Amino acid sequence: MNSTTSPIKIGVITDITGPLSLLGVANANIAKLAIDEMNADGGLLGRPLRLHLEDSATTDSVAEAKARKLIQEDRVDALLGGIYSSTRQAIKGPVIEGKKLYIYPEQYEGQECHPLIFCTGPVPAQQVESMIPWLMEKTGAKKFYCPSADYIWPHILNKKLREVVAAHGGSIVGEEYFPIDHTDYAATVQKIASSRAEVVFNTIVPPGVGPFLEQLNKSGFNKGGGQLVCTYFEENLLSLFPPEQVDGMYSCLDYYQSVNDPFSRDLLGRYDKLYPGSSKFTGGSAATGLYRGLKLWEAAVKEAGSLDQDAVIHALDHAKIAQGPGGPAEMVPGQHHLRLNMYIGHANNGKFEVAKDLGVIDPKECTQGIPFCA
Repeated sequence: MNSTTSPIKIGVITDITGPLSLLGVANANIAKLAIDEMNADGGLLGRPLRLHLEDSATTDSVAEAKARKLIQEDRVDALLGGIYSSTRQAIKGPVIEGKKLYIYPEQYEGQECHPLIFCTGPVPAQQVESMIPWLMEKTGAKKFYCPSADYIWPHILNKKLREVVAAHGGSIVGEEYFPIDHTDYAATVQKIASSRAEVVFNTIVPPGVGPFLEQLNKSGFNKGGGQLVCTYFEENLLSLFPPEQVDGMYSCLDYYQSVNDPFSRDLLGRYDKLYPGSSKFTGGSAATGLYRGLKLWEAAVKEAGSLDQDAVIHALDHAKIAQGPGGPAEMVPGQHHLRLNMYIGHANNGKFEVAKDLGVIDPKECTQGIPFCA
């Protein structure tokens, strides 16, 4: 088979097993759906696409090894995937060594500024800057407590939160960091009560988030009128908890299943028909960013008219899609991040309702060529 008819290879790394498997399986599903639909439409550049799917097992060293395999052995044309920010960092090493285009699809802390890397999920300017002023005005809350996992995403998100809360007359009354698998939050729950915090801004992640939410609920924080915020929560995670532990929670993402535009409804219907009873298609698990990333990459290849990576990167820098989960999306030229529709979700009886359509919001991310933006 010659190069003009051989399959175009797409590498996807996600957590099909391990603590994030509920989310990773949704990513695997949407990657299959998107690539199957591209092939049904005739492929790309007259060639079929072949998905090379790898399980990172919620283990960063495994993700790094799988990235190296996809780049060096399978010689994929583009690489997508990763959920945790630490997983992105693990994949980044082989990406830079192999000089391979990489699309990271998860909502994250921002500040990724490498010329080979594009990000297709929301960042703090699209979540914290838009949601927190709305929440403070709606509820009158001023005091925030931040129980957090101890890695890069919570540290940087909390820094942004501190700036936004202070700018609107509030304060952070507590900020703590724990290992991801930490389970005993009794002391923290007591501190939340004694600090008289009105909002718990949670960045504890699985598997530690389960014990935390259970202990917080038992303390009476929710019933006492406290506000619970968790920007990454979506329908898959919500379904894991008794409604009394999560009802009233606010989140802020690029998509919820209750978003009602025709394309979003149709995409969700196609997904549910193909994968009944499987992990749900949601915003917080990187699934929307993965779908978006594949379609933007497709648009860039079509504009470039080839798989020449420099030409594809040039086209991807300003790529846009008119339809996507939650609405259209477009790269902000020079930033490698997306201008996105954003929504505030409010948990009610185990489901997220859209409390506020925030409209299109800019990512306000780094200009390429600067090695790091603080």
